[in-house]
Amino acid sequence: MTNRRRLIAALAALALALPLPARAGDGVTVFAAASLKTALDQINSDWQAATGKKAVASYAGSSALAKQIEQGAPADVFISADLDWMTYLTGKGLVKADAAVNLLGNALVLVAPAATMAPAAKIEPGFDLAAMLAGGKLAMADVQAVPAGKYGKTALENLKVWDKVEASVAQAENVRAALKLVATGEAAYGIVYQSDATAEPAVRLAGVFPAESHPAIIYPAAPLAAAQSPDTAAYLDYLKSAKARAVFAAQGFTVLTPAP
Repeated sequence: MTNRRRLIAALAALALALPLPARAGDGVTVFAAASLKTALDQINSDWQAATGKKAVASYAGSSALAKQIEQGAPADVFISADLDWMTYLTGKGLVKADAAVNLLGNALVLVAPAATMAPAAKIEPGFDLAAMLAGGKLAMADVQAVPAGKYGKTALENLKVWDKVEASVAQAENVRAALKLVATGEAAYGIVYQSDATAEPAVRLAGVFPAESHPAIIYPAAPLAAAQSPDTAAYLDYLKSAKARAVFAAQGFTVLTPAP
């Protein structure tokens, strides 16, 4: 056997020995919008401390997660950053629509690196964002697919600013990746959620987009039709509990579900 064949055989054996991804029996598998990471990591830790049960979250842009679910990725719960991607999966029969709930709201904000003296802005029709960028980049999540990017582009279009800054936009795969571009100073400004600005000390708030400049930001949560964990319903109930509500609120989200 050649060295190349030995290497291939060894890698194949290793792959067979690796554990499979967590599934039913290992806890609740949650596919969640990237902007939820800080809050949901804390809530999942609290859930385990309170119940002894585990929730494992995978974070990405809602569009990427929805496509993974469509392709058969194993998960129990989907939490999207907009209604569109939940509707998309509902139309394909992949979520239990009768158990879906509009869990959270958020605000859209402009952020700048905390270490710079970049000026704040009064965000209104025609505000001169191009001049504020001064040749730098505007970080946004993918404006065609990721909710934060779609909300941001719509807001800039409605404010008659998009055409002036489009060439300066640095698109990222999700909103946390866009946030990182600002936090590291690679972008002069970024458009993210209020919760992202709260979570990242290396950025500062430079303005809040008027709520009427974009569709309402709503995070729906639902169990998947193929959910296998017996704890799925209990986990979704915990997301509406007083303790989880307090974590969400502290991270800048608006809790939409009524108090239990």
